[in-house]
Amino acid sequence: MAVTMSTQTLTQPLGLLRLLQLLSTCVAFSCVAHVGAWMGPMGNWSMFTWCFCFVVTFIILCVEVCGCQARFPLSWQNFPITYALYAALFCLSSSIIYPTTYVQFMSEGSTRNHAIVACTFSCIAFLAYATEVSWTRGKSTGYMATIPGLLKVLETFVACIIFAFLSNAGLYQRHEALEWCVAVYAICFILAAVTILLNLGDCTNVLPIAFPTFLTFVAVLSFLMYATAMIIWPLYQFNENYGGQSRRLKDSYCAYRHPHSVCSWDRRLAVALLTGVNLLAYLADLVHSTRVLVIK
Repeated sequence: MAVTMSTQTLTQPLGLLRLLQLLSTCVAFSCVAHVGAWMGPMGNWSMFTWCFCFVVTFIILCVEVCGCQARFPLSWQNFPITYALYAALFCLSSSIIYPTTYVQFMSEGSTRNHAIVACTFSCIAFLAYATEVSWTRGKSTGYMATIPGLLKVLETFVACIIFAFLSNAGLYQRHEALEWCVAVYAICFILAAVTILLNLGDCTNVLPIAFPTFLTFVAVLSFLMYATAMIIWPLYQFNENYGGQSRRLKDSYCAYRHPHSVCSWDRRLAVALLTGVNLLAYLADLVHSTRVLVIK
């Protein structure tokens, strides 16, 4: 099959938007790399985000300029909008995490100025990716452009952030109930990821049951499991009767400001809040999936 080059793609509104995404992520990681302004897990997360978004956006532009959408191994109806939402969430997280855990601890000077510029362009990248999601959602006919599809992206992303905060195994290994919460996060993440991969691979027909029925089953199971975690995690982390710490001041590590890291109590609180976010996401997913099943 011959490859036809078409630079007109770059002059279309969506093409210009992707060029902005490419430029903003490039400036962000270039500024940070130039002065070596990243360290520890939070800095590495931000650097990875900008580099990853730059590379994948570049690949998408190359595919569209070359007109190779039909030869791309993933469904082009679902892949660009799925990636755009992931990229928007990644850039948003970096735009919050990098300045709050890294930049604020820097002394005045060139390094800090470069880091501030990187934060600014990270925010621009987030807006560009969010705009792409808004523009293309009504034009795409794929499942990932629907509200349940976009919620699956949000659910998996929030779960990844939860896993990052749970990198310290001591947060949950002291009680079986807390280990159950971690199992909930993992199982629900896998189910949502499988749903996304089935759609990206355009192979939902391999399921032994109808796809709408599968979606409803996943939504019900995930919502119920997250509901248990929403009760158990705060109970065992913040109630002193169950071995928790009710106040931040009781965590001696949190009494000092440690750059590039997050103390244990803050990690527990972050996981609790993110559990609530995902519980709401799964509730909305359940409502939409059930409605689709009833209509069918």
